[in-house]
Amino acid sequence: MSETQVKSKKRVTDHGEVFTNEREVNAMLDLVKQETERIDSRFLEPACGTGNFLVEILKRKLAIVTNKYKKSQLEFERYAVIAVSSIYGVDLLEDNAKECRERLLTIFKDTYTVIYKEKVKQECVDTIDYILSKNILVGDALTLLQQDGTPIIFAEWSAVNGSMIKRRDYTLDALLKNQPMDEPNLFSDLGDKAFIPKPIKEYKLTHFLKLNQQDEY
Repeated sequence: MSETQVKSKKRVTDHGEVFTNEREVNAMLDLVKQETERIDSRFLEPACGTGNFLVEILKRKLAIVTNKYKKSQLEFERYAVIAVSSIYGVDLLEDNAKECRERLLTIFKDTYTVIYKEKVKQECVDTIDYILSKNILVGDALTLLQQDGTPIIFAEWSAVNGSMIKRRDYTLDALLKNQPMDEPNLFSDLGDKAFIPKPIKEYKLTHFLKLNQQDEY
């Protein structure tokens, strides 16, 4: 087992922590290649470690954003926010989650800076940092609880009317269990029951560059 796959023998013993190397990560992601290259396709890594899978997913998404939208900085920023907001992770260890957030933020900043150089907007970087603080969490994906025993809560970020974002917060438990909806709906084409979880919080529509200033209803 390579050094890049293990931080320490104690962590392996205590937490079963072994990281997947880059070659294996990309081979596995290639099995769902089309989804990894869809900007708004959501991914949840329930034992994200320092983000080996999420890092590669973000790289693929940002490559698509760059290719399609780099001629317009505002469009690049908007779709980069959508790409980052679609990536979620949980890890038992706080240092792993922190490193994962830092790696993802660095990938965005490096890509952003290479393209726009001195035109980089700090508010865009701050927005990405804020989203990552809500999307990469410390907790146990088996118990669905955070370190302090409270439920794991994820934010859903949905693009509305171009530059506006609608945020709804859900417990991971609700997202996994869902809640039945009996009346006819758009979420099933077979006529059977569809499931829509109920948000625990909703936020006002907010410009994508102002997400860290949003107001709760």
